[in-house]
This record gives sequence, C-alpha cells and structure tokens, in this order.
Amino acid sequence: MPAWAQGEVGAPVRIAVIEAMSGPFANTGEAIMRNLRFAVERVNARGGVKLADGAHKLELVPFDSKNQIDEALLLLRGAADQSIRIVMQGNSSAVAAGLIEGVNRHNQRNPGQRMVFLNYSAVDPALTNEKCSPWHFRFDASSDMRMAALTEVMRRDREVRKVYLINQDYSFGQEVARSARAMLAEKRPDVEVVADEFHAIGKVKDFSPYAAKILSSGADTVITGNWGNDLTLLVKAAREAGFKGSFYTFYGNALGAPAALGEAGVGKVRAVAEWHYNAGEPGMDRAYDAYRRMFPRPGDDYLNARMLHMTDMLAAALERAGKVDAVAVARQLSGMRWAVEGADLWMRPDDHQAIKPLYVFTMQKLGVGTVRRDVEGSGYGFETTLKVSAADLTLPTRCKMAKLPE
Repeated sequence: MPAWAQGEVGAPVRIAVIEAMSGPFANTGEAIMRNLRFAVERVNARGGVKLADGAHKLELVPFDSKNQIDEALLLLRGAADQSIRIVMQGNSSAVAAGLIEGVNRHNQRNPGQRMVFLNYSAVDPALTNEKCSPWHFRFDASSDMRMAALTEVMRRDREVRKVYLINQDYSFGQEVARSARAMLAEKRPDVEVVADEFHAIGKVKDFSPYAAKILSSGADTVITGNWGNDLTLLVKAAREAGFKGSFYTFYGNALGAPAALGEAGVGKVRAVAEWHYNAGEPGMDRAYDAYRRMFPRPGDDYLNARMLHMTDMLAAALERAGKVDAVAVARQLSGMRWAVEGADLWMRPDDHQAIKPLYVFTMQKLGVGTVRRDVEGSGYGFETTLKVSAADLTLPTRCKMAKLPE
C-alpha cells in the first residue's frame, strides 16, 4: 500500500475543518460548514478525486475550536493523530496565525506526515507577509486588498466627509483600521477620521453605547471589518439610534446584517467580496441555485464563491499530484490559476495569496435595478457598485517564502 494512502484504497480523503462551532460565533462556523459541505458534495458527485490508485471521495471532519488559539492547536494535533493531511480554517486571523505556526512545527518534526493549511477567510495581511509559509494558502483577499477596493468607491463618494472607524480588538481589526487610515490619507486626504475605536471580540452584547458615540461624533460614514454577531449587533444598534450615514463593511451582506438594517440600509450599506448574488456570473448563478436546493431555509442563505473555488482547486491539486501528500499538493497549488464559474484567480507563488478581482456592492430593495435575489429572505439584496480588477489589487508582499522540501 502506498505510504500516502489514508487507510485502504478507496478510503475518503479527509479534511479537518478547525472552526468555531459553538460560542458567540457559532453561526459563522455553521455557515462555513454548509458552504464546505456543498463544495465537497459537488466534487463527490463528479466521482471524487482520481488519484494514482483510483477514485476517492472527499470527507469533512469538523473540529470545534471555540475560536480559541490553544484549543485550535490541540485540535490540530488531534487531526494529525488521525492521519489527516489537509486542514481548513478561516474565521479568525489570530487562530490562523497560530495554526500556521502549528503546521510549520508539525511538518518540521514529522516529515512523513506533513500537513497543508487552506485558509478561506482569515485576512490579516501578516499571514501572507511576515508569517507566510509554504504550507499555507489564502483563498480570500487580504484585508488590505478588501480595503483597497472599498476606498476606490470612497474616492468617488463625495458624501464621505467624516469617518468613524470601529473594529474588533485583535490583529485583523487593528489591520483594518490601519489600512483604512493609510488609504484614506492617500485617496481622500480631505476626509476626517473622527474616531478609531476598538472593542473586545465576541464579548459585547449591547452596542448602543457605541452607536451613541457614532451619532455624537457627527460621522457620516462608518468603516468596520466586524463579522458575525459583532457586525449584526453593531448595525442594529446604529439603526435603532437613528444613524443615517453609510456603512462600508467587509461582511455586511449576510448573517443577519441586511435584515437588522432594513430600509435604513438601502443605498447606505456596502460590502466587498469576490462575488455576490446579483453579480451576473452565470456559472455562480447556477451554483447558487444548486446550493439553495440543498439548503432552502432562509437562515441558511450564505454562499461564498471562494469556498467553492478553494475546494475545486484542492481537488485539482490532488489529482495532479496523484496522491495525498502535502508537499505534492502544495507544489500544485502554488502558482495555480483558476478560471471556472466566473473565477479569475491566481495563487501567487511568492506568498500564497490569492490574487483576484473584487466587487464592491450596495444594499438595495429586491426588484430594484439588478437586484434579482435578496439575502436570507429579507427583501433586501445587493447591486454592484464597482468591480475592481485583480491588477489594481495586486499589492506588494514582504514574504520571504521558505522552499518546500524535495
């Protein structure tokens, strides 16, 4: 039996998903699992992955990190003990940084049992700069890339005059604030940043004091990288306080945020991603329809294109490698280009950062303009404001990538 085989021939290729499945961000972990289940089911429906010894299905193995670094590292060791060679994670850049170090150490100590780490949403720029690793691949845009796209819209939006920055107090939120200040200074030096506020991640139950400060500051625009309940509760409090300004967000297009804003968000809430439901990409339209058949409940309506692209690219890398081997899979992923279902993605070999275009999109009523699909049955969807090219989002890297072993 080949040394790379996980059990008998035909056994599934197992993928560890280390994510918060409980606690304040359980809803985000559940949404991730739905995306990945759908993505894996598509691969398996095509016959799985064809390796040197035949076809193998993909199988997800979820591990609940509770969004804690120490817990995630314990689970990483547990996955290694189960001979799992592929790890996925994304909700928390702090956890991702810990996993990068954990995978690096594991691979150095266990050359016969190396692992590869696929990151779908941890976007701290350091992960593909100072902390870059030959075993880590980021399929989401970095926070700097997302902010570059948002500020391209703000460059044109002359209603933006006073900005309130509010973010979660950890590495990702701090980077969002840093990049917002830097890019506004370059693109809109006339804009005043009236506050730069941080709050504990996942701890605040009542954002009304923050909403009151936003209102009293005179800000006409809020920029936030908040995600999960920290975003939903923030926008809900702002609406209830009577804030009439705009929200420029990373994740304001789902997980309850549009419904929490309601009419107050129309024309005022913007988000950024590689795709949205009304982007007009026929391949992703078909994928979305299939996803909704699998998950028809309004509360389950949260599909990310990058998770489909990541899973399909992993399947392609496994087939090209012919085996479940971290070195062989990493070699295939590094430099891979992907142009399926509207994707235009290049996994830059210098730092393993996905380079791709991004959409900035604005909340609108269902049926208005190009909004053919709403979000979570809320009656509100999003329409494209600007599509920013990959070339305009190709930022320099500080990564000094270590070489893969021979």
